[in-house]
Amino acid sequence: MFALRRAAVRAIATPRPTVVRPFSVLAGNVAHRDADSLIGPGAQPGTVPTDLEQATGLERLELLAKLEGKELFDMEPLNMTHLGTKQNPIVVKSMDTTRFVGCTGYPAESHDTIWLTVNKEHDFDRCPECGSVYKLDFQGSEDAHGHH
Repeated sequence: MFALRRAAVRAIATPRPTVVRPFSVLAGNVAHRDADSLIGPGAQPGTVPTDLEQATGLERLELLAKLEGKELFDMEPLNMTHLGTKQNPIVVKSMDTTRFVGCTGYPAESHDTIWLTVNKEHDFDRCPECGSVYKLDFQGSEDAHGHH
C-alpha cells in the first residue's frame, strides 16, 4: 500500500519537460498561445527557482520580452500630431476589442485628462471636451475566447 502511495506521489511531483521559446516566436500572435509557452520549466530539485523558471502566463511573456529588449505592453503615449477628425482619426492599436485612452486635448494638455473607452464595434469614439476622434485598430485574433 505504501509503495503505491509513494509511486503516486512521485508521478505527481515529477516535473514535466517544457519548451522554452524566445519571445519573438511567442509574441507574433499572443491570442493563440499554448500552455507550453505560458508555463516555465520550474526549478531543478533542491534549488530555488528563478523568476523566469517559475513565472507563468502574462508575467512569463513579459519577462521573455524584456530578455529580448522588447516591451510586451505598449505603454507609450499616443502620438498626437493632429486633432482627430472623422476623416483623419487618431488610430489606437489594440490586441483587445476595447482600449482605454486618456485624452488631454490638442495641443497636448489643453484640458484635464478625460478617459474614453475606444471600441472596435464603433466607427469612431469622440472626446466630449475637445471633440478629438479616436478609432481602434484591432490587431488581435477574432477567435480569441476572452481572458480566461
